[in-house]
Amino acid sequence: MSDKTLIVLNPHAGGGRAGRLWTEIEPLLWEELGELVVAVTQTPEDVAIHLDKARDAGLTRVVSIGGDGTNHTLVNAIQRLADTNPDAPRMTFAHLPIGSGQDFARAAKIPYNPRDAVKWIAHGTPQSIDLGHVQYNGDESRHFLNIASVGVSGEADRRMMNPRRKRLPGAFKLTAMESFLFYKPRHTKIWLDGELWYDDKSWIVVVANGVYFGHGMAIAPHAQINDGLFEVLVVENVPRWRVIKAFNSVYSGKHLLRDDVRHTRAHSVTVESRDGKLDIDLDGEYAKGEHLQFTLKAGALQMLVGN
Repeated sequence: MSDKTLIVLNPHAGGGRAGRLWTEIEPLLWEELGELVVAVTQTPEDVAIHLDKARDAGLTRVVSIGGDGTNHTLVNAIQRLADTNPDAPRMTFAHLPIGSGQDFARAAKIPYNPRDAVKWIAHGTPQSIDLGHVQYNGDESRHFLNIASVGVSGEADRRMMNPRRKRLPGAFKLTAMESFLFYKPRHTKIWLDGELWYDDKSWIVVVANGVYFGHGMAIAPHAQINDGLFEVLVVENVPRWRVIKAFNSVYSGKHLLRDDVRHTRAHSVTVESRDGKLDIDLDGEYAKGEHLQFTLKAGALQMLVGN
């Protein structure tokens, strides 16, 4: 087994901040982690290729330097390796947050300061955390580390695919508000652990492993990444003005006190709509699908967690 660490660097994360900070933190990473193999990624496909090569070379520790999107791609590649090589040593994942959202870092209590985060990782110990999995459109599937959601959040992701939006200050919040102005609630049926839980139009359905999404919104304040359960939430079909008026309450978690917000916990979640395919947000990445089957893989991922 190699003592080397694979670094997966997305230089474009955080509007290019990751690339600019790399020269500052690279010497510290060598000092704290030892010998490094650095993989600079330009596309999601690059991540899987680098991870395959690292596994073949005996590397079992990988550090993601970027944002939630980088994490999403890397975790899917790690889990694909685990599924195809179940008897091989497990990859240990670590995250150095330099993206614009940093939502998973908030939940995992990773320091935002890059130098502090390096030391946090270097002195961390491997712990098992949960992974979410969703299957949709029959044979499509993805894992998610943080939060999956359906509805207006997916619409916001679709709008954020325009690169010019990402460069605007407060881009996601502005786009989220715009999405609430134009999104039409879709009829959704939700089953939790096989029991029908909700059958009506909804603004959003949230299946959460972590607490935060959307650049700091505490959408699932009771969620924990290692308790073996999803935190599930739905915002019911209420007038548009009520949803917009209550929007800021999600940053503090006070939205859970509202009578038009339902929340509970479950091991598995099924979401269907009779209004066609649904817009999906997976760790900030956009997808579209129907008959969504969410399952939790308890303790599936080894992650370095600092003291």
